Amino acid sequence: MDIRRLQAFVKIIDLGSISRAADLLNIAQPALSQQLAALESAFRQKLVIRSKSGVTPTIAGSVLYRHVQILSKQFDRAMVEITQGAGPLVGKVSVGLSPYSAGSTLSVELLRRIREDLPGIVLHLTESFDDIYSELVMTGRLDMAVIHGSGPMKGVSFTPLMKEEFFLLAPHALNIPYEDENTVQLADITDIPLLVPPKHNFVRKAIDMAFLRKGLEPTIVAEIEALTTLQGAIQEGIGSTILPWSVASRIAVEGKSRIYALRNPVISENVSLCIPELVPETEASVAVRERLIDLARAMASSRNWPGTHAST
Repeated sequence: MDIRRLQAFVKIIDLGSISRAADLLNIAQPALSQQLAALESAFRQKLVIRSKSGVTPTIAGSVLYRHVQILSKQFDRAMVEITQGAGPLVGKVSVGLSPYSAGSTLSVELLRRIREDLPGIVLHLTESFDDIYSELVMTGRLDMAVIHGSGPMKGVSFTPLMKEEFFLLAPHALNIPYEDENTVQLADITDIPLLVPPKHNFVRKAIDMAFLRKGLEPTIVAEIEALTTLQGAIQEGIGSTILPWSVASRIAVEGKSRIYALRNPVISENVSLCIPELVPETEASVAVRERLIDLARAMASSRNWPGTHAST
């Protein structure tokens, strides 16, 4: 089985088109179609469905796609380890960081530590609302990811890092009834305009569930992904948001916005490190994972992060 033929199959699925894949791979389209036909003959299964809009994988094609992602990554790792030989840890390690979580807060410190301790490792950090990190980890496209939730999930394993409580971040001039120590009740903020993440985000799901369980209806006026936009909108008094302290404290501006603790109920979510069960870890990825866990647990134990509790 030719690894390049398998990698070409992945490119066809990624692009949803044989012709676009052929252009990108600099292969004649008939030749690429023949490679695909050879794969279907070898596996005795139809791997793609052709239509006017392009190609989509069959069930068998989806299974092959997942396994080829793992094989391809293992092949790349083998090339690096064999060509580099013994010595300092080398290679690329990819880490997904869930937006609006402590993971994104840890990124700079993780990068600094890897550069100091493991200069031979190229750290690839990604933070995206569109990707489902558990699936990328499962297929080997990411080595690990810091995500909200704690599983279980087939194909990946979870290491609990911390539990984050959520806080209200509001314009400084907004008149909100609060208790001692800047604490507000969920029922007291139903009428204020809220700026929140999209519905598929874990933070948003936790917010929606908290209001639902109390029989309350939030006033959601916008869904915002970019933290810089969210920060500016709050400063301008357009709305407020609900975030973990690790994120709220990064975009709060003295004299412009203010953080309140939320009670009745407390909204919280687990943060975990997700790694694949089927894809073997490299020495480099193990080293990055260990440092990431140390950083996360140190942050959770620090008094500088209110509402953040280390997992046991």
